[in-house]
Amino acid sequence: MSTHIPTREEAFELLSEYNSDISHIKHGLAVEATMRRFAVLLDEDEQKWGIIGLVHDLDWEKFPEQHCTRAREILSEKGWPADYIRAIMSHAWQMFTDEQPEHRMEKVLYTIDELTGLVMSTALVRPSRSLSDLTAKSVWKKWKEKSFAAGVNREVIEKGAAMMASDSIRMELSDIITHTIEGMRTVSADLGL
Repeated sequence: MSTHIPTREEAFELLSEYNSDISHIKHGLAVEATMRRFAVLLDEDEQKWGIIGLVHDLDWEKFPEQHCTRAREILSEKGWPADYIRAIMSHAWQMFTDEQPEHRMEKVLYTIDELTGLVMSTALVRPSRSLSDLTAKSVWKKWKEKSFAAGVNREVIEKGAAMMASDSIRMELSDIITHTIEGMRTVSADLGL
C-alpha cells in the first residue's frame, strides 16, 4: 500500500469514528492545538504535528487494553506515513509501548499529552472556568497537590521535559506549561473553556 499523507479533515473524521465520548474528542483537540503551538515555536511542520496530536489517542476509547497497538493497525491499513505512526506509538512509551521518543515531535507529544489534562483540570476549578486568565503559576500550584487530577502522570511530564531539554529545545517546565496554555487557548471555545 502506498503512503497517504492525511488531511486534518480525514484525521478528525477518523478520531470521531473511533471516539464518541466528548472528553476524548476535546483531549484530541487540546493536544492538536498544543502540538501546533510547539511546531510554530520550533519551526516545524504545524499541519503534521497537529494531525498527530489530534489522533494520538485514536484507539483509547474502544481499545484501552490495546492502546497504540490498535492505532498502529488502523493507521497502517489507511496508509499513514511510518513517522506519524511511530510518533503516536512513542507517546505511550513505557506505559503501552517500547517506542522511546527520539525525534523532537515525539518528545513534545510525550510531554504535553498528560500536561494538557492538568491544564484543563486546573482551568475547570478556577472561578472563571476559563483558559483566558490561567497562568503557569496556577497550574504549578495545582501540580504540587498530588490529590488534584491524580490521574495525570506528573513523572511522565517531567521525563518528557528533560527529553525536550536534551534535544536543544531550551525550555524550562514553566515555559512548556505556558506554551501549552497558549496552544489550548486557540481552541478554548471547542474545549468549553
